[in-house]
Amino acid sequence: MNDCAIDFPRHIPLSADSRDILEYINKPLSARRPVGYQRDFLESYVPNQSAYLSETLRRQLHKMGNTGQGMRPAGTYGRAILNRLLIDLSWASSQLEGNTYSRLDTRALIENGTIASGKALIETQMILNHKAAIELLMDNIDSAGFNRYTLMNLHSALSENLLSNRTDEGRLRQHIVEISHGVYRPLDVPQQISTLFDEILEKTNKIKDPFEQSFFIMVHLPYLQPFADVNKRTSRMAANIPLLLNNLCPLTFLGVPETAYSQAILGVYELTRIELLRDIFMQAYERSTQEYIALKSNLTEPDPLRLRYRDEIKKVVRDIVLNPEQHPLDMIHTFIANLPDDHERIELQSLLIEELRQIHEGVLARYGLRPSQWEKWKHWAEVY
Repeated sequence: MNDCAIDFPRHIPLSADSRDILEYINKPLSARRPVGYQRDFLESYVPNQSAYLSETLRRQLHKMGNTGQGMRPAGTYGRAILNRLLIDLSWASSQLEGNTYSRLDTRALIENGTIASGKALIETQMILNHKAAIELLMDNIDSAGFNRYTLMNLHSALSENLLSNRTDEGRLRQHIVEISHGVYRPLDVPQQISTLFDEILEKTNKIKDPFEQSFFIMVHLPYLQPFADVNKRTSRMAANIPLLLNNLCPLTFLGVPETAYSQAILGVYELTRIELLRDIFMQAYERSTQEYIALKSNLTEPDPLRLRYRDEIKKVVRDIVLNPEQHPLDMIHTFIANLPDDHERIELQSLLIEELRQIHEGVLARYGLRPSQWEKWKHWAEVY
């Protein structure tokens, strides 16, 4: 084994190409050649002709990620595992940014709003931002895609209250950024950044395979550094878009060490080499699917009534919480009064009452509610 791989996690199998990348990245900064953005790295990629993931690897990923929900509406699987996904992806992705919250601390924060003692405010904000971004993605999964609206709003959610200049939240950057611990210098011309950002989105949209899409955006979004900060977090969230749209297991990044991920990203930045990041992607996805294997077999059939009226249910619940002076049953009766089917009216009334009973802080964003609005309404819950 090369000396450069001694500190690299042994559970991640490395190709010879990946070892070459590690050997270079582990050299002192003075021994590495400063390099800028290489436009040909993006322009030489031809969707559905070029491939970062070989056909064999894609077959392997599809086999691992198959949930049996592929023919169902987009986001069916993601909604079914949402509570688990909020915790796993928020925790693991934050760890890759040096966050020291434990998984249990993350769960307590997401489910109960309990802030872990002894943690920096930035760590708590980072976890909550991940939660908000995941909920934003799932609430809008039907219209989510590789477009400016989706990517910029994901960035806005992930960067809220974390950037020194709030005007940078959800906007392409207008100034120079530097990469720590590396010799890569990203582009600093706003118009070029904007043009290449659109080119990345266009190429990603043309890629047919969801795993190739996922990995492509993980490579090229951080490489361009289109935002002032939070680029890698945005890329990890965006990498899940094609997986959630196709009801594949999500990529949570559980078990990926921060150092290994950083070395792989530096390999992209400084060498435009993707092999080390690809090895980590494969290992990370295998771990993710192992974590969710039990959930695959235990998923219940989606409630067809809840699926058909999902938007209306969210609106009614929101209206009830925002109008505590009105009796909830009166508002429910108003909503179901125009339904022609007696049985459906009864079922939908029961469903809405149960929805109100089950509401808690961890699902408020689903209804577009804030904790203060929920707290104001909570005392009505005993009525139900």
